[in-house]
Amino acid sequence: MSNSSVSPSAGHGHDAHGHDVASHNKVYFVVFGALLFGTILTVAMYFVHFQSMAVTITIALFIASIKAFLVAGYFMHLLTEKKLVYSVLTITAIFFVALIGLTMWGTHDGPRGTVSKPLYQTQH
Repeated sequence: MSNSSVSPSAGHGHDAHGHDVASHNKVYFVVFGALLFGTILTVAMYFVHFQSMAVTITIALFIASIKAFLVAGYFMHLLTEKKLVYSVLTITAIFFVALIGLTMWGTHDGPRGTVSKPLYQTQH
């Protein structure tokens, strides 16, 4: 048994740990600022009227996707996770896109003799 008086934290400088925490905090504040900007942009896009509903939905989904990536990647620490998490996330995304595609593909496949009504009316 050793009678050394070296503490368990020797070699782990407190300054290095403090710097590491500070750099992580800086990243979190930058991501928070980006999310705040994305939220302001989302609200601003509400007041911009595009000719096509598809363009409006595409822009809204693009902004939401960026914000979701920031939350999942940084706050949920998915950017540093292992390949298994990415595999599960990729499979989930593939199934999501496939189900949305099937839904859009079958939108006009109603029973015969029925009349489909538009979900929204465009103003001319």
